[in-house]
Amino acid sequence: MSKQFDVVVIGGGPGGYIGAIRAAQLGMNVACIDEWKNEKGGPAPGGTCTNVGCIPSKALLQSSEHFEHANKHFADHGITASDVKMDVAKMLGRKDTVVKQNNDGILYLFKKNKVAFFHGRGSFVKAVDGGYEIKVAGAAEETLVAKQVIVATGSNARALPGTPFDEVNVLSNDGALRIGAVPKKLGLIGSGVIGLEMGSVWRRLGAEVTVLEALPTFLGAVDEQIAKEAKKAFDKQGLKIELGVKVGEIKNGKKGVSVAWTNAKGEAQTLDVDKLIVSIGRVPNTIGLNAEAVGLKLDERGAIVVDDHCKTNLPGVWAVGDVVRGPMLAHKAEEEGVAVAERIAGQHGHVNFNTIPWVIYTSPEIAWVGRTEQQLKADGVAYKAGTFPFLANGRARALGDTTGMVKFLADAKTDEILGVHIVGPMASELISEAVVAMEFKASAEDIARICHAHPSLSEATKEAALAVDKRTLNF
Repeated sequence: MSKQFDVVVIGGGPGGYIGAIRAAQLGMNVACIDEWKNEKGGPAPGGTCTNVGCIPSKALLQSSEHFEHANKHFADHGITASDVKMDVAKMLGRKDTVVKQNNDGILYLFKKNKVAFFHGRGSFVKAVDGGYEIKVAGAAEETLVAKQVIVATGSNARALPGTPFDEVNVLSNDGALRIGAVPKKLGLIGSGVIGLEMGSVWRRLGAEVTVLEALPTFLGAVDEQIAKEAKKAFDKQGLKIELGVKVGEIKNGKKGVSVAWTNAKGEAQTLDVDKLIVSIGRVPNTIGLNAEAVGLKLDERGAIVVDDHCKTNLPGVWAVGDVVRGPMLAHKAEEEGVAVAERIAGQHGHVNFNTIPWVIYTSPEIAWVGRTEQQLKADGVAYKAGTFPFLANGRARALGDTTGMVKFLADAKTDEILGVHIVGPMASELISEAVVAMEFKASAEDIARICHAHPSLSEATKEAALAVDKRTLNF
């Protein structure tokens, strides 16, 4: 006999589990289906983000940063540390523990909020009176009936044509997080977020890292001035970044991977590496959803077609996160999940795409919100810019990390903040002030007039706002 629910969420990643919890908070009878498994075959909700994305990558970044500090920077603080070694197995074990804590936390939240959890793959069966029949293919097959369905099935790593992931030598984000020993040579195809973060981890631990990027510019989505500052830092660290390349034949052998490529000058090159991480984007995950059974419309990329409110072409069916249009970011998925739950409840859920922050967790970190300077120029918007370097920030000096800057872009007439771009220490945390400011339509002058604690990195934000009016106090 089928089980009846007001809302069934297919997918337990950031968009799915958050949407399920919010729907339950609003008084609905909710179920969430998720198929991720841990090493013992048990449930591991949280999606790509928790299992093979945001969370484990940050754990490895933290471990590798500690290692680099001990090897290269402790002496500056008068700390003598000799014969420092990295136990890679223990580092990976800690990462797995962090992941499990997050998995268990989500299961606890389901229980707390009375969300029924089903472990398995969810798929459409057919439309029925008052909703949709959903099959759960798990240890035991279940049939659910939902008045409303939220699809939150996420995305998968995009493979290079003709070069499938074997997760041994040719790695997606999944395999990149499970490398068992420091490779002598590591190759990266694509200078996206995942590639740069994983490249940073293994470079710190001793790998020789080469990044092959097809685009002629580095981090094309980032403000150009910030991207140039970041590249200078990466070059100094020894991360070898080749731009404007064309990747040719890739041979995956027993002893590693050989990549034939052509540089920006058109010269033929060969890169031989122990491991190759392919980071060329992600594709929406609609495999096995059985969308055709109910006539759910997909676009040419395989993404679910939705309107501005995340409604699909079917009544009572919604979709959020990586499986729909927009940036593939965990926090964007969360906001959409909340908004959809509230819309189902008759409220007015809202997501402002113009104030979604972006972060790359390298060292230095890169974070931004709003438009870049090149975008404003292309749109013909009159603007003012102000920058402040961390080199002139007292807290950054005390930390021993003065790389980078904060950059403000404001409307030339109204002074409204149009974009904030940061490269430097703790950029991921500092960007939140800019998000709040832009959400409230603040001006650069508003931030310049707010008292910031001293000494703090956030003072660089205040000073960059002051710089818009050319009146910095500490530079």
